[in-house]
Order: sequence, then structure tokens, then C-alpha cells
Amino acid sequence: MTESSKPPLAVFDLDNTLADTAHRQHFLRVRPRDWDAFFAAAPADPPLAEGVALAVDSARECEVVYLTGRPARCRRDTLDWLAAHGLPEGCLYMRGNADRRPARFTKLEILRRLARDREVRVLVDDDELVCDAAERAGFTVVRARWAARSAALEEAQECDGRT
Repeated sequence: MTESSKPPLAVFDLDNTLADTAHRQHFLRVRPRDWDAFFAAAPADPPLAEGVALAVDSARECEVVYLTGRPARCRRDTLDWLAAHGLPEGCLYMRGNADRRPARFTKLEILRRLARDREVRVLVDDDELVCDAAERAGFTVVRARWAARSAALEEAQECDGRT
């Protein structure tokens, strides 16, 4: 199968798109933020039905890939979580452990790299700034607005470059 004949990509964020982080956001409301505890609690995230259904449905026509701001050190827990919740198999793109750039920069960089060789049919993400940047770059976006908004998580995504 040549690159041009491969199915398009459907790119899914994790936190508050597929995984409900509400139970661990209290770790972000304290100063200093407890990032180790925040990420250690991720395996207990309940799935978000709307996001999971969209990923499963997307897998009918697209290759599903996952694009998260979680650090690479969380890879095993994240892969286990995806499998445990019946999500389609797919490549997992994570930020480097020391990368503190805002998600709108890290994710757009990876999206552009993916788009060099494949059609990116859609990005599904809850971060409004990531969605705005992706749309400005010409990507089709579904804004994951099915999880409760969190000011602490939004600040972490933009200012701390951690998720």
C-alpha cells in the first residue's frame, strides 16, 4: 500500500476528549501544581462516551491516531488505558518529557508532520487554542465540548505546557 493509498487519519486528543480528567484536576488547583500525582491518577480516568463513540466510528474510514500533551513517561499507562476502554489501535504521539511549549504549538507541529504524508481528515480536541490554531492551519476540527470545562486544565495546557 503506498502512502497515497493509505486511509486518512483521524487524530484524537486524550484528556477531556476521550478521558474524563475531572477526578484528578484538584492536583492542578494547588501551588505548586502536583504534576506527578495528576499523571499518576490518569489510569483511573473514566472514558467519555461521546469521544469514544466518535473514535470508534472514525475507525471505519480512517486510521485513528492519538495526539496528547501528556509527557512521554506516561506512554505505558496511556496505551493500557486506550486498550482497556476499547479504543481503536493507533499510533500515540506524546510530548517529550521536558517539552513545556503550549499544546497549540506542540500539537500543530505534529499535525503538520502527519499531513506531509497522509490526509488528516479531522482533529478532535477539547483545547480551544489548539483547535483555533489547527483551523487556521487548514485542518478540519471537531471541538470536544462534552467534558466539563476546567480553568485549571486550560491554564496548564497554555501556560505550563504539561498536558
